[in-house]
Amino acid sequence: MVEIEHLTKRFGSLIAIDDVSFSLARGEVLGFLGPNGAGKTTTMRMITGFLTPDSGTVRVGSDDVSENPVAVKRRIGYLPEGAPLYGDMTARAFLRFIAEIRGFRGKQRDRAVDAVVEKVNLSPALEKPIDTLSKGFKRRVGLAQAIIHDPEVLVLDEPTDGLDPNQKHEVRTLIRGMSQDKAIILSTHILEEVEAVCSRAIIITGGRLVSDSTPEELVARSGRHNAVSISIRTDQSDEIKKHLGELIGVASVQLIDRVDGVARLAVYPKGSVSLAAPVSELARSRGWAVEELIVERGRLDEVFREITAGRGPAT
Repeated sequence: MVEIEHLTKRFGSLIAIDDVSFSLARGEVLGFLGPNGAGKTTTMRMITGFLTPDSGTVRVGSDDVSENPVAVKRRIGYLPEGAPLYGDMTARAFLRFIAEIRGFRGKQRDRAVDAVVEKVNLSPALEKPIDTLSKGFKRRVGLAQAIIHDPEVLVLDEPTDGLDPNQKHEVRTLIRGMSQDKAIILSTHILEEVEAVCSRAIIITGGRLVSDSTPEELVARSGRHNAVSISIRTDQSDEIKKHLGELIGVASVQLIDRVDGVARLAVYPKGSVSLAAPVSELARSRGWAVEELIVERGRLDEVFREITAGRGPAT
């Protein structure tokens, strides 16, 4: 649905996007990640036709955005960061206006507005001027205008910005539901959002694509992936640490803390080795008074920092 080849954009001497290529299929939700200033918003603006690339191509479906920008925009729903809205309009009047721009008329327009209002739970704010709405409701109005025409491709820049936890859950559920028959690009600073809704994650930094994989593959690159945290009631933590370190597949053991007679240790694996079973068996055979044993999934924020700081390998 979306095909980007060798995309480059300069602003004076600044290379904002440097030879970026990727594609996106129907049914995929792509998390678009990177530190501030990495080029995420610039890329999204080129995909949607709001910026012209200096070189490279963007195709949405069979249409090149440079050659057929109107055809591309018909296929796309776009929620920009801080989406500009007409503040003196009510939410209903604004959505009717957007529906008409998208080609809806009469009862068809009203049905489209009613359907999207229900989808994003906008009813409490429908008759109020947009300027009087909370940031969360303004964001919902922005999301509603992006999906009112049921587009094939959605480009969402920080879609849950300003929403409370319950509202974030609603929007994420909506995105997952829409992903079955759409291609969705989602830029976010909230890494838990990537794990919650994305089937793929791209990381760019300094205008260059440095990683393209699934969230699960990213998490597996964390130094904490498959690590075991074990809490044991003991006054012999050094001996326990020694025995844990002798297990096959253990890279290192760290004593995290001792509180009220309980020692908490972290056991780190070599590579992707699973340590839960051997650590449990050792604890049983030694008769340790285990109070807690947790297998770590890994930390996406840790991997993100390593990749964007240039310490992680590009894939």
